[in-house]
Amino acid sequence: MKQTDAQIEQHHKNDSDHLQRLGYPQELKRVLGFFDNFSVAFSYLSPMVGVYSLFVLGVGTAGPSYIWLIVPVVGFMLLVALVFGELASHYPIAGALYQYGKRTVGPGYGWWVGWIYGMALLVTVASVDTGVVPYITTLINNLTGTKLDGTSHVVIVVVTIAFIVVQTLLNSVGAKVMGIVARLGVYVETIGTFGVAIALAIVGFHHGFGFLFTSNGAENLKTNPLGVDFGGNWIAGAALVAILAHSYIFYGFESAGDISEETKQASKVVPRAMRGALLYGGIASFVLVAALLLSTPSSTHGYNLATSFSGGIPAILAQLPSWAQDLFLLVVCIAFFSCGTAVQGAGSRLAYSYSRDSQLPGSNWIRKVSPRFNTPINALLISGIIPILFALLVNINPSKNVSVLWFVFPANVNALTALVSFGVSGIYLSFLLTVIGSMIAHARGWKPMGPFKLGRWYWPVSILGAVYLAAMLVNIVIPTGLGSPRGSLFNFDWITLVVMIVLLLIGAVYYLIARPDRRSPKLQDLDSAPPVDTPAKAPKA
Repeated sequence: MKQTDAQIEQHHKNDSDHLQRLGYPQELKRVLGFFDNFSVAFSYLSPMVGVYSLFVLGVGTAGPSYIWLIVPVVGFMLLVALVFGELASHYPIAGALYQYGKRTVGPGYGWWVGWIYGMALLVTVASVDTGVVPYITTLINNLTGTKLDGTSHVVIVVVTIAFIVVQTLLNSVGAKVMGIVARLGVYVETIGTFGVAIALAIVGFHHGFGFLFTSNGAENLKTNPLGVDFGGNWIAGAALVAILAHSYIFYGFESAGDISEETKQASKVVPRAMRGALLYGGIASFVLVAALLLSTPSSTHGYNLATSFSGGIPAILAQLPSWAQDLFLLVVCIAFFSCGTAVQGAGSRLAYSYSRDSQLPGSNWIRKVSPRFNTPINALLISGIIPILFALLVNINPSKNVSVLWFVFPANVNALTALVSFGVSGIYLSFLLTVIGSMIAHARGWKPMGPFKLGRWYWPVSILGAVYLAAMLVNIVIPTGLGSPRGSLFNFDWITLVVMIVLLLIGAVYYLIARPDRRSPKLQDLDSAPPVDTPAKAPKA
């Protein structure tokens, strides 16, 4: 049923009043509805970006049956999304994870959650916008006959800067534009997942459905397409590494909470958007991965090419007509662009929320909101400049192993790749801290009063979610040697853990010198529930 103007105005007033009770004036403009909020979360999660980036790592380490590892990853992450949804329903505030940590445990705890999460977001922007380069250069070469080298550091930096500049401009002119770009991302992702699956099915699959239940010898060195050795162990070896190909995809849903202050009826909308983005992302990923696997050539040589870095998804799509290949390349490029736009939007809202509490150097400048567009304009600049600086790290690429203290920086791995390896570990650590913070608040007697509550299911849901996050964090960062599959393909032995420690030390230096926790404003007590559908009063006669 369509809402009247009076009802819409009442909802806006309820949202603003609730934000005021939480301690903040309404500075950003509430222009996003449910689908916009969902679209931002889904575009950040981006099945296409994840699958196109990590398909070879998954199938190359565990074979076709790696597809089924989607189920536990999405299932456990859904538990995390439920915990986040309860927090988002009660605290619909920009800079979600930072605010959740601050309000469930304390200002210092929240600062650390925000620092870890914020660095991971900025790294992710650089990762996504550099990751598009091979696809966009291939598309340009196909359409124009040029010979751009997608591996050239100069090309990578130029394309990345161009993407970030355009994303920053679009994000700057209003949250509604960010929502439009995210909506486009949803449409494109739908075409690019289900469309690719349908196109490949029309051309003809090379395997039956039962192929998805086989490892195709991936656990054995002689038959592993990437040349890694799991000693014949699939569950205790190959699966533990291949699951990371899914773990690196299924997050980003939390960004729905980052844009809460620009979302209408956020207490209701955000929890639904989080769950919806995760579930739809899981379905889309499963369909796309299944189609790609069933379309791998049946010959040993063809299969090994399609599941190796020298071939990968382009080798599978080569079965399609050239125009279809170019169409899907365009779709992939748009998906990467939409993903980067969503991540940058989330990062800027975190920076805005941080600086509004005087938690960063130059907070008064960073917190500035554009009077014309009602966007955190300077926070967006920060969220553009830092990823550009990160992108420059592609130029640091040692030609031989470099020994540093007790660990080795491997040859032919650029510094950005090493930094990107922190991106996921930072996400999992900040997620774990957020769930732990929620558990601490519940143990202290905190009662969520938003429209979405877990009730008696809270403790089993939160405990299982925390256990999963902790186990996956260990799986991501644990050093197992450069010669191991994990070390050679994912975390580069000690590198991911060391990068995480270095960034934590940088944060610790600032934290101990500036003590931002002492500058944080006094928390507002919330004695009433977030806004509900309050009926508009009829005008007096």
